Amino acid sequence: MSDSYLFFHLSDIHFGLEDERALDWAKQAIADKRPDAVAITGDLTMRARQHEFDAACAWIGSLEAPVTVEVGNHDLPYFNLAERFFDPYKRIRAIADKVEVDINLPGLAIVPLKTATRWQPRLNWSKGWVSDTALEHCLRTLDALPEGTRALVAAHHPLQEVGTQGTALTRNGQKALTALAKRHVLAVLSGHVHDAFDLTQETAQGPVRMIGAGTLSQRLRSTPPSFNELRWDGGHLAVRVRTLDGYDMQDIVNYPALKGGA
Repeated sequence: MSDSYLFFHLSDIHFGLEDERALDWAKQAIADKRPDAVAITGDLTMRARQHEFDAACAWIGSLEAPVTVEVGNHDLPYFNLAERFFDPYKRIRAIADKVEVDINLPGLAIVPLKTATRWQPRLNWSKGWVSDTALEHCLRTLDALPEGTRALVAAHHPLQEVGTQGTALTRNGQKALTALAKRHVLAVLSGHVHDAFDLTQETAQGPVRMIGAGTLSQRLRSTPPSFNELRWDGGHLAVRVRTLDGYDMQDIVNYPALKGGA
């Protein structure tokens, strides 16, 4: 049984305003390194239009690795409220076998946690919300894992603010982190803010590591297009941010663009 794995963590590819050079680069890296799994933490499109989903689904379907996909706030219908409320995943059915699915490997799993919602009791529906139903589903999945299996949780929104230009403002995020800390998850993977981060959030049940991926789109903030390369050796989870301009780093705490909460 192998206890050493390589994962790629991508996010915010935003077809409709995609960066074709960044997407080609990430796809080639996946073909070259053959990771054990790829987690894409949401915002596949800009406005959830059918042609954007068609392009996103074709690109995701071409990746040479098992893939799990989270749905981001940009992936819910913007202009068709009936579809948003009653059939929000209609336009993403081409990759239905990859959307919000677990990836189970010997000793390690990737488990989804939904944070994008059809509606919220506040004006800005783009921000994160962990519903009781979504959290319960995630926790049931974690609790059903074989004894000794470690887990990464994949969400779109960071569960707490992470000092980037973009904000998450995730309701019930601390509640979710506390429940996840009790289950000793390795980390919560997310996107949304378009800049990479790696930090630890304290909870009443202990610390939880939060790891964010940047964007592969033209919607840049503080940092160039990037994705995360994660390695698990059975005892340690290492994160390397890979950037399109070739500025790779081993320790993202030292990434200049992120110093001081930029």
